[in-house]
Amino acid sequence: MSKERPELLGIIKPRTTEIEGFQNKTIRPIIKMQHDLLLAFLKNYLQKRKVDFSSISEEKKKLKIKSILEKDIQFRNMILGSILGHFSMDEYSNYYSSASEMNKRIINITIQRFQDSL
Repeated sequence: MSKERPELLGIIKPRTTEIEGFQNKTIRPIIKMQHDLLLAFLKNYLQKRKVDFSSISEEKKKLKIKSILEKDIQFRNMILGSILGHFSMDEYSNYYSSASEMNKRIINITIQRFQDSL
């Protein structure tokens, strides 16, 4: 089964910074394409760590997701790797020049997608 990056219409604006342009043209489509896999990673993580999401409020679930992605470096790196693995060499070169900022953006977008999928 082959996956293709979805084309996200309406998020690419003419006056954006280079980082925003890369985020919207490359990162967001990859995260959207990988959405089901990323959710499976989270579900597996929660099961493995015996986190019971059924008994906590929506707000606490959102905070827990944010906390996991900010504090668990191993899980965070797995998420980043699943996104970065879809970069072309040119995209990787572009990413590498601002890796720290790009990683923050990838994690923030992923947190938001997880929270919206509750």
